[in-house]
Amino acid sequence: MRIASISDRIKRRLEMDGKRYYASDNISEYISEVEKADLIDELEEKFAGVLDTLIIDRETDPNSIDTPRRLAKMYILEIMAGRYDKDPRITSFPNDGKYDQLIVIRMDLKSMCSHHHQPVNGVCYVACMPGEEVIGLSKYTRVAQHLASRGHLQEELCEMIAYRIEKLTKSKAVGVYIKARHGCCENRGIRSSNSSTQTTVLKGELKTNPSLKQEFMDNIKLQEMNSGYL
Repeated sequence: MRIASISDRIKRRLEMDGKRYYASDNISEYISEVEKADLIDELEEKFAGVLDTLIIDRETDPNSIDTPRRLAKMYILEIMAGRYDKDPRITSFPNDGKYDQLIVIRMDLKSMCSHHHQPVNGVCYVACMPGEEVIGLSKYTRVAQHLASRGHLQEELCEMIAYRIEKLTKSKAVGVYIKARHGCCENRGIRSSNSSTQTTVLKGELKTNPSLKQEFMDNIKLQEMNSGYL
């Protein structure tokens, strides 16, 4: 009788609870830290099989020795860590000063295309109109980067960040803009090295109030010009 692998056992738990496990989903509540290490071991063996099938000498090629281990750790601990790590702890504070002007946070963002597992690199802008409570400025970046560390489509990621910020801040005006370059366009297929994709999600008053929307877009344009991205 075959002993179930750690990945099989985790999938069984997910399926018993009716829990989806898409590339963009977080499954941290179904895997312990010990099991995460076991998953790395299992993945190392499978990546070794991939290299073997590609007819790459893992034994004597100095550039390929230990590559399966490096790949396994990279997937679980880095580029897809947002699937296996718990959501960052975010504390909100009363908006004592009753600040009622738009806040715009700019951040670098790295993700991965779930179609071809190619890197997605770009910049993300999050706009938020403070309500009764606020969160620390660094927490916007922490939330976005945690959500990005999974397999995604860019428009899906944009929507997820907006939804999470809206939920955390209870803001009536949230916006997210992402401009990114995709490895699946640069490294394969059309191999267009200068292409980028822009996506925008607007919630609440940022969607319904033209002047507030324009303020957000003007802020993006100004920062992009100053950063040299345009």
